[in-house]
Amino acid sequence: MDIIAYLEKRNNLFWIVTGISFIIVIGILDYLTGYEMAFSLFYLFPVTLLTWFAGRRIGFAASLASALMWLTADIASGNTYSRAVMYWNGIIRFSFFVIVTLLLSALRRAHEREKELARSDSLTGAANTRSFSELVHMEMERAQRNKRPFTLAYVDLDNFKAVNDHFGHSTGDRVLSTIVSRAKSQLRKVDVVARLGGDEFAFLMPETDQPAAQAAIQRVQRYLLDEMLRNKWPVTFSIGVLTCQDIPASFDELLKCADDVMYSVKNNGKDSVHFAIYEGACNDHRKIPTLPG
Repeated sequence: MDIIAYLEKRNNLFWIVTGISFIIVIGILDYLTGYEMAFSLFYLFPVTLLTWFAGRRIGFAASLASALMWLTADIASGNTYSRAVMYWNGIIRFSFFVIVTLLLSALRRAHEREKELARSDSLTGAANTRSFSELVHMEMERAQRNKRPFTLAYVDLDNFKAVNDHFGHSTGDRVLSTIVSRAKSQLRKVDVVARLGGDEFAFLMPETDQPAAQAAIQRVQRYLLDEMLRNKWPVTFSIGVLTCQDIPASFDELLKCADDVMYSVKNNGKDSVHFAIYEGACNDHRKIPTLPG
């Protein structure tokens, strides 16, 4: 799997050079072995490789190059054709490679969709707990190397049960999806919105200290409260925000600490934001007044 991940990170120029090299080598071997020995299977290798890792358009180019190389090696090794047969064979071989390219590109798209679905919440499109855990681990490692803080916000919806009870579960689903889409619109592209289950969410904000986190979370809270009011949904937000200057030992410890900060909001009337700094343990709790709706 590490090899696959490495290959997926290579750019198209790498794959073009690699593909051309393979096609030339295969063509030379095809010529040296003579036209009596079937060599068609080996031409599929660069076509498959380039289609999977570089995309359908480059796969089509590899298909054309492989068909031409195959035909050239066939003729150079002593096989004689009439012009009509030569064109026919070239078209058939190219068509065969194109069909393989189309099938592989469709399989690749399906594979990518499955990977995305496995990493995201099916209702809201937010990251799920598994993918969020992976992203947080990556950020913890990067923060350890760069000595830069990061922030995690734990968000719990107040009165969400009332939405399901009075408006129905379809409206409840709409509330959850709206929260994710609106939060994403107010955060940076590098920030991650995750649904941890039910009506609990988390925001990962890389390279974000407490002052920057305060400004961002206040903006998100204000925007979400305005959206709830506009739709007449009786939902507010209890938010615990943990900025890490030291790195927790594990994702579970980090999440528990942020959850504790959030519950300090729940225990003090809900609908507010508490901030804390992690310096080996949760401390420096600082309450931010509830923003008006």
